[in-house]
Parts: sequence; structure tokens; C-alpha cells
Amino acid sequence: MSPGRVALVHDWLTGMRGGEKVLEALRELCPGAQIFTLLHVPGSVSGAIATPAPRTSFVQHLPRAPRWYRHYLPLFPSAVESFDLDAFDLVISSSHCAVKSVVAPGRARHLCYCHSPMRYAWDQFDAYFGPARLGRASRLARAVLRPLARWDAATGGRPHRYVANSQYVARRIRRYYNRSAAVVAPPVDTVFYTPSTRGPEPYLLVVSALVPYKRLDIAIAAARTAGLPLKIAGEGSDRERLEALAGPEVEFLGRVTDETVRELYRGATAVLLTGEEDFGIVPVEAQACGRPVVALASGGALETVVDGETGVLVEGTAADTWAEAIRRVRTGLDAGSAFQPAAIRRHAERFSRDRFLTAMAAEIDALVAAPAAEAVRW
Repeated sequence: MSPGRVALVHDWLTGMRGGEKVLEALRELCPGAQIFTLLHVPGSVSGAIATPAPRTSFVQHLPRAPRWYRHYLPLFPSAVESFDLDAFDLVISSSHCAVKSVVAPGRARHLCYCHSPMRYAWDQFDAYFGPARLGRASRLARAVLRPLARWDAATGGRPHRYVANSQYVARRIRRYYNRSAAVVAPPVDTVFYTPSTRGPEPYLLVVSALVPYKRLDIAIAAARTAGLPLKIAGEGSDRERLEALAGPEVEFLGRVTDETVRELYRGATAVLLTGEEDFGIVPVEAQACGRPVVALASGGALETVVDGETGVLVEGTAADTWAEAIRRVRTGLDAGSAFQPAAIRRHAERFSRDRFLTAMAAEIDALVAAPAAEAVRW
């Protein structure tokens, strides 16, 4: 059944991370869709997303918006609700912050692909605005964000259906919005991310936005304790603090191309995932390249990393514990007894782009075809 005119709504477009790769795949499913977003930084995303030009909100025109957009969080409800979607028959929101709350016209169906309930307002407030980050100003931030959390919860009923990127996020959707969600893992380009014939080099790798909740301070301490160099690919607001923590064994690469990331994956002894991720596309990309992952035993990593086979899951944040997990990987690699690239690669193929497209097409078709009385899935 044809969905008619389709609107794709994404929180913001400032770089090509996991959420943007989901949006790119959704655009492939709905090639004529119009993209709406709070903010678009030109040149930051692929041509498949940027052409034709996304429609933006008034946040686009606020002072220094590309750098300060998170400071405008209290304005996001007004910005999201200002989108004019009256011409569309199907709205698909790709949301980790606010756009799950767009107002769709009465005749339209709204499917939300939820990367995470709003991180800032719920369980990751302290990582961004807690006393360790803002000192006494944290109390002010909590007071400012409390109405945002109430709005987020109150608008949890706006989508007809939710699709979560992991079982972990589906449970959080149930907790915060009292809604059920199907689970479709994000797409990983297993055609592009492939193993090489060369063996690993003696370095550890992080590919991540440099923001507080990623806990890259753990990666820096673990690499130092393990006695291996660490390469960090990515940019973000936390870079200055992390550089102050790091020694000469840490190399900050900044934003790099996908081709460079692929070569970094292929050469790494192990890829580190030190923060709790809702899904975490980097571990799967790394595994598609045949490389083991050392990950925090929490969140989405529990669904993407098989302990002892495709990597090691680590309990807690102690540098010694992480260093021991890294040594476990090195021992298995040196002995040829564990973490075989072919086996790691086979596991990653479960998360292919084709699988995502097939599963999401089925979710969209089911929503569009559902009688009005059955469109909402609670």
C-alpha cells in the first residue's frame, strides 16, 4: 500500500553518526520524502540527506546555532511543534531528543523510530548537566529541563507506533512513555565495512562523538594502564577536557572520512566502547571489519557484542578491569584461539542494511494498512 506523501523528521543534522545513517536508509525507503530538522549544518551530512535541502526550524537562525544548539533545549518543544506537516500522509520521526513529538495532521500516520527517549531530560541528565559538569549551575539546569521532561512524557502518545533500535531502548520507551515498541536494529553497511588480509597493529581505537556520556576518560585510562597507544576519531564539546586528561600515547584524529575509519577499524587490536549506548553502531562496524570490541557490559552492547567470541564485555569503569579485558583480547589474538575475524564478521552480518530496509518496510506497510482503530500500538 502506498504511504502517500512522506515527511521524515530528524532532531538535527550536524554530522554523519548512527542516527543519520538510519535517516539515510529511511530516505532510501521513501525516496520522495521531505526531511524536516531543527538545525542543519551544511556539508555535515551525506548528499542523500541534504538533497533536496531539509526544512529547518527557527533554531537554525538563533545565535551561533551550529555550536550552541544544545543550549536552546528549552525552545525545542516550540520548534518541533512549529513544523507544518499538513501536506503529508505519513510522518516518520527519527528521534533521540524531541522530534517524536511532532504534530502530525489528523489523517496522517506517525511512526517513530526511537534511538532513545530524550537523554537530557531523563537518565543521562547528570552526564551533561550534573554537578561534576556545571557545579552549582546544575540546579538551575535541572529546573530549566524539568518542564522539558514533562512535555516529553506528555507527548509520548503522539506517534501511532514506536520502533526501537534495541531491546534496551524498547524497555526505556515502556518506562518513560508507557508504550510498546517493535525492535529493528539500525543498518550497518556490511558491504563497505569488511575485513582486510593484514593482521592487527598494536593500537586501540575509539570512534565516537566527544561528549560526556561516551565516557572516553575511561578509554584514556584503560589504554594507559594496558600500555597501548589509543587513537580517537571524532569531534565534540568534550575534546578540550579529554585532551587535558590524555598523555602522548593518545592521538586525537578529529573528524575523519568513512574510508579512514574503515582502515582504522581494520588495523586496531581492539575497538573500545566505554559509555552506555542505546544501540551503538560503532561496535557492529568494527565487527564487520573482523575486529573485536571491548565494551561496557550495559545497554545496547549486550545485544551486539558476544563475550568471548566477538569481544569482551566489561563490568564497571575501573582502568585495571578494562586493561585486563584488553589483555584478554590480545592473548586470544596472539594464540589464535579466540576472536577469529571470520566469526566476528559473520556475527556483524546480522545487522546488515538490507535486513534493516526489509524490516522497516514491513513496519511502515503494517502501519499504513492498519484500520484506524488498530493504527495505535500501545
